[in-house]
Amino acid sequence: MKILSFSLFLLSSAQAFMTPRAFQRSTHLCRASSTADATIPFTPVENVLVLKDAATVGDTVRDIVAECAKAAIAERGYFALAIPGGSILKMLVGDDILEDGDDSWTSKTTIAYVNHKCVDMNDMDLATHAKARNLFLDTWKGANTIIMDGTDDGDAEAAAYETKLKTLSADVLPREDGDNGLPIFDLALIGVGDDGHVGSLYPDRDEVLVGADGPWVLPVAMKSPPSITLSLPVMANSKKVIVAACGVSDKYPQGKSAGMRRAVAADDETLQTFPAVGLRSVATWIMDEAAASKLGDAYTNN
Repeated sequence: MKILSFSLFLLSSAQAFMTPRAFQRSTHLCRASSTADATIPFTPVENVLVLKDAATVGDTVRDIVAECAKAAIAERGYFALAIPGGSILKMLVGDDILEDGDDSWTSKTTIAYVNHKCVDMNDMDLATHAKARNLFLDTWKGANTIIMDGTDDGDAEAAAYETKLKTLSADVLPREDGDNGLPIFDLALIGVGDDGHVGSLYPDRDEVLVGADGPWVLPVAMKSPPSITLSLPVMANSKKVIVAACGVSDKYPQGKSAGMRRAVAADDETLQTFPAVGLRSVATWIMDEAAASKLGDAYTNN
C-alpha cells in the first residue's frame, strides 16, 4: 500500500495531541445537556490531513482500516470496526485492502453500523447493509456484520441493536471500565452531512446531547422510515476516529468545503447547531483539497 507509512505517521502525530478518551468524555460529553449552547474549541491543526483528491483520500482510508485491523488482531485477536453509510462506503472499495487474501484480517473482524435506516436489510435503495454488501462486504470473507432485524420500529431496532453489541465478548468489542463501560471500537469511520450530522445525529435534536451514561444506540424518528444511530459518546470513545470528506461535482465544485469549515474551524458552532463539532478533539479529519479549501492557511499549509 503505497501511502501507508505516510498516512499512519500523520495519524500517530495527530493522536499525540488528542485528549484521552476518558477525560474527553468527563469534560464535555457526559455533560452534553449542559453544554448544548457552548462553543467547542477548534480542531487542532495536527489532527487535519489534507490530500490531493478523492482517490487519495480513499486510498488512505483503506490503508488505515487494514493497518488498524492488523494492530488490533496482533493485540487481542479481533478487530472491531464501525462504518457509516454514504460516501465512505465507496472509499472502502479496492483490492488493496485485501492484500492478504481470504485468510486475512477480515475473518477476525466484527463490523457495526454507525447508523442505519430501519428497513429490510436487503433493500438496495435504503439499506446501508445491502449497499455495503454489493460494494465490498461480500468480498470481506469471514467478517461478522452486526445487522438489524429489518423492521420499521425505531425504538425496538435501537434496543435490539444495542443488545447485540453488548452480547459481544470483550475480546471482540472491548469495554471501558469493565462490562458496564462504553464500547471501544478499534476504528470508527464517520462521514459528515452538509448540515453537520454525524451518523443520524442531526442539528437541533436531543439525540446529539445524550451523554455517556445514556444508551449506546438511539432511535431517530426524524424521517420515515426512522433510523438508529450510535450515540456521540460511543463514536468518540473509539480507539481511532476518522472523519473523511472528499469529492466534487458540477453542482458543488468546492465539494464539502462549507461543511468542513463549520466542522473544523468555525468559532460559533455548538453540538446543537453542527453536531460534527463534538468530534473535533478526538478525530483525525481526512479530506481532499476541495473540501479543505475554506479552512484557512493554518490547516491547508500544515
